[in-house]
Amino acid sequence: MAKSVHVELRENESFDALLKRFTKELQKAGVLRDYRAKRHYVSKSEQRRAKIRKAEHRRRRKLAKLAKKGQLGL
Repeated sequence: MAKSVHVELRENESFDALLKRFTKELQKAGVLRDYRAKRHYVSKSEQRRAKIRKAEHRRRRKLAKLAKKGQLGL
């Protein structure tokens, strides 16, 4: 699915401001994120393993944060 981002030059707007708005719209639309994700082929099983690793990393970070605050209750 091709996402298109369109910005029009506003009255008295500099090129730098236009470029900044365009870049922000690209970020919001996720165009660059999708491009980077699809640069290399990743099999379904590898995607699944990466998702599990990421979830485990988030869980450990959350536990470490709670332990640091003393809210873990161990």
